[in-house]
Amino acid sequence: MNFLKAILPLKTISSIVCVLFCILSTAQTKTVTISGTIKDNTAKTALPYANVILKSKDQKVAAGTVTNEKGIFTIENIKPGNYILEVSSVGFMTKTQSLFVGSMSDYLNIDNITLSEDAQTLNEVVVNSKQESVTNKMDKKSFNMSDNITQSGGSVLQAMQNLPGVTTQDGKLLLRGNDKVMILIDGKQTALTGFNGQTGLDNIPASAIEKIEIINNPSSKYDANGNAGIINIIYKKNKQEGFNGKIGLTSGYGSLWERKANLPTITPQYKVTPKINPSLSLNYKKEKVNIYFQGDYLYTETLNKNEFVTRTYNDGTIINQQTKRNRDTQFTTFKTGIDWAINENNNFSFSTLYGSEKILDHGEEPFFNADYSERQRLWKFIEDELKTTITASTSYQHKFKEAGHVLNAGLNYTFHRENEKYFFDNIMPDFTGKDAFKLLSDESVLDINLDYTKPLKYGRFETGAKIRSRNIPTNMQFFPGTNSPIDSNAGGKATYEEIIPAVYGNYIFESNRIEAEAGLRMEYINLQYKVNPNHPTYKSDGYNYFQPFPNVRLAYKINDTHKLSLFYNRRVDRPNEVDIRIFPKYDDAEIIKVGNPGLRPQFTNTLELGYKASINNGYFFASLYNKFANGTITRIAVTQPNSDLIYNVFQNAGKSSMTGMEMIFSKKPFAWYSFNLNANLYQNVINAFTVHILYPSPITFSDEKQSITTGNIKWNNTFNFSKTFIGQLSAVYLAPDIIPQGKIEARFSIDAGIKKAVQKGKGEFFVNATDLLNSLVIKKEINGTNFSYTSHDYYETQVVRFGYNYKF
Repeated sequence: MNFLKAILPLKTISSIVCVLFCILSTAQTKTVTISGTIKDNTAKTALPYANVILKSKDQKVAAGTVTNEKGIFTIENIKPGNYILEVSSVGFMTKTQSLFVGSMSDYLNIDNITLSEDAQTLNEVVVNSKQESVTNKMDKKSFNMSDNITQSGGSVLQAMQNLPGVTTQDGKLLLRGNDKVMILIDGKQTALTGFNGQTGLDNIPASAIEKIEIINNPSSKYDANGNAGIINIIYKKNKQEGFNGKIGLTSGYGSLWERKANLPTITPQYKVTPKINPSLSLNYKKEKVNIYFQGDYLYTETLNKNEFVTRTYNDGTIINQQTKRNRDTQFTTFKTGIDWAINENNNFSFSTLYGSEKILDHGEEPFFNADYSERQRLWKFIEDELKTTITASTSYQHKFKEAGHVLNAGLNYTFHRENEKYFFDNIMPDFTGKDAFKLLSDESVLDINLDYTKPLKYGRFETGAKIRSRNIPTNMQFFPGTNSPIDSNAGGKATYEEIIPAVYGNYIFESNRIEAEAGLRMEYINLQYKVNPNHPTYKSDGYNYFQPFPNVRLAYKINDTHKLSLFYNRRVDRPNEVDIRIFPKYDDAEIIKVGNPGLRPQFTNTLELGYKASINNGYFFASLYNKFANGTITRIAVTQPNSDLIYNVFQNAGKSSMTGMEMIFSKKPFAWYSFNLNANLYQNVINAFTVHILYPSPITFSDEKQSITTGNIKWNNTFNFSKTFIGQLSAVYLAPDIIPQGKIEARFSIDAGIKKAVQKGKGEFFVNATDLLNSLVIKKEINGTNFSYTSHDYYETQVVRFGYNYKF
């Protein structure tokens, strides 16, 4: 049964969509800075101290200022709309002209305005304007972490799962059902969260984060990878004058009761798992210098995995297994930096981040026959892993005389070490073997970028260049024991080397009714993957390309509250280093994950039509989108002849597409209540494909076309019980979806939280709970050539947290 039939009849869905289109709401209005130069028409020299007044169409003064010694004026905090610009100076004739202020650019430069000589003089007029908060653009949405009460005190991954358009699966974020997301930290890619994939999000404390930005249709200014879009994680950094800060402490417990009992003969699951998260934020600003520090420590015990799998083979063999993983995690992160305003035209910034992630896993996998009467094998393992990340970023900005006319130069260096040790006990009926392996991986990445922005009378022009150098030497050493099942010959050294130079240009035009943005990013990549020459299967490999990545946005403003936009972009998802690693991974003894150095990039074209409307106390957003991917990257599960082992190997599975509709309806119907309703309905298609898998020995696999209509619905509710007491209730439903060779079943969860401001707003208490009903279970079905299996993962999802924050 597809998603539409499973939830509501088609007529009912159509009615709801029509009603939502009619019930429109308002968004906040962004502001723009206007600048220009006033000159003498005859002498062509600058006119200092000329009066510049901005009036509305009904002649009401909206703002005003005077030019400086160089004849330059700047007017800030102007709302988009149609205005009359009036310029006057003693001895010159007053000049008026129409002026349209759009919403696509933060800066509007009018260039030169010339005045003709006259005897008439006018008095100076200066009017102060009221600043309003900046709105979200149709291709960019911002969310403050302080507003996310239900996930306070958790990780970044947990905090984002309630945001519109965002879901989580297998420890990854999905945008509109797609996990090909580029993760940025303060606008930059780092090894802390991965360069071509996403890692570590479940261990970054949300307490360190100021806000999250979601960019569904990135411009050419951004790197070309991540076809689903970009998520930018912005760390806290205060800029208040003097010394100030914030201190917080969060605690909590998860796995409050056992959802599914262990199979016999293994040690207990983690229960009532403790969490603790102290945090400290400090800031000192005096005159031109701002110094800041953010420190967080997160300790958690987690039932990280509790998966029950039944494998059925064509010869009648049935194997029942459980993977139980008790995890202890300690994550420490420090970020500090300095911002220095050298003078009014030049700024310098430096920041550094240190992250240490210590993971200790105690895992067990019992394997039983069909009726659980006989334990055939027990696979026990201890994983001791330490990940260390250090980043250093420096940036320089030069401001030209016009507001918004800037040149930025930046350098970002990341070092990431992965030190991983596994110790295995392979307990069989007639012997016990002990095996081990050690992995050491050092990743060094250097980014150098140059960006230039020039405001124009009707928009702006952006251009820039970037070069990335990335080097990852890895060394996997296997230590086989008695009758070892480990492929110890597949170890050794491997080195990942890539260099990516890129240039881009982006032009934005805006008039009273029309908005247009067109950009092009040209990217070259040369990737070399050098492997151990004695590897039994894989040899050194790599690829290179020189490709264009265009983006286009066209928008039509129906009126001040209704807008239509059309987006197009082309993006790429390059294989991550872990996707091409030649080493088999044995955290599952009989469903083994392996990389593939022959993996190639996945290219995606996206077309989206968006509509946004606003009236009082909310907004309505809807979009229709279509994504076409070529060279889809995914894992393929196969078996070898006369073996029950399953190998999950990364492959390019051909073409896939996703066509859907997303709607966001935000409304505040009462002073004490507001809600946000997000629905994403899409058709997911994976075309028929044939792949040739090399490891551990060559085999060909083919699969038929898969298609499903599916989606998810998310409902966030906020209750303002008083000015200082706020509550939230969130619910999410994810319909069944397809994955290569199978499908994932429906999921549902409810989260709740409250917070109370105390001490005149300086202090704050909060309590929240995730997955209140303990209903979130990951259920999958996989079908191979001569086997199939089902899996139910009852990992820890229900967590209760409580905490206190104090600002000083």
